[in-house]
Amino acid sequence: MAIQSAERVSQTDASDNYVFQRSMLAYCKAAEIVHGNVLEIGTGSGYGVSVIAPHADRFTTIDKTPPPAGILPEGGNVEFCRMKAPPLKGIQSGCMDFVLCFQVIEHIRDDFGTNKEMSLTRNPWHLREYTVDEFKGLIGCYFDDYEPLGIYGNGKIMQYYENNRQSVERIMKFDILKLQQHLPRWMLRLPYDIMNRLNRRKLLKADHELTSSICTSDYFLKKADDKCFDMFFVATK
Repeated sequence: MAIQSAERVSQTDASDNYVFQRSMLAYCKAAEIVHGNVLEIGTGSGYGVSVIAPHADRFTTIDKTPPPAGILPEGGNVEFCRMKAPPLKGIQSGCMDFVLCFQVIEHIRDDFGTNKEMSLTRNPWHLREYTVDEFKGLIGCYFDDYEPLGIYGNGKIMQYYENNRQSVERIMKFDILKLQQHLPRWMLRLPYDIMNRLNRRKLLKADHELTSSICTSDYFLKKADDKCFDMFFVATK
């Protein structure tokens, strides 16, 4: 059985459903806002393309690796560019009406450089984790105004995360040497990825109905605090 990175969310793996639906909420809310020329930094599996593209005149999405075959429509208003960011090569300053960057910036070593480039293109395993105040400081360096929102879940979501927490605690009991506290990040990444993927599939098997029934409407936006699952900032110049 193939095991893909748990950092890339799959729309076809049922064990990913809880985080896929959470990620989709960001795209659904963005689709209510965007128009004109839209840039996405971090295509990932490409599941956001079909949500955003119909609302854009031109949708440019970039990633260091292409999405699975058949995800991107041929022709039309969608363009995929294979590149690492920063820098945003070949994208002119001031040419984008909206820039999307979901589940990506925490993986980019030069986060300030990426944020600066996003502000310039705008007309006008994590390397780090941000608190809400830290992310406000990052965004506020290059954007004049922003709305700090966060993604939260209803009772069904909280039950899933409680099941996940208990499952992780059981797994961590086997780490009697506390290796996660002492080994360097690069050594932990692969075993973490494998255990995360296996844990998701274990939760799916234990309660298939709960895992597979989660949908986008089980998540919602409100003002961000440090208890949110993800941050959803709308920044303007």
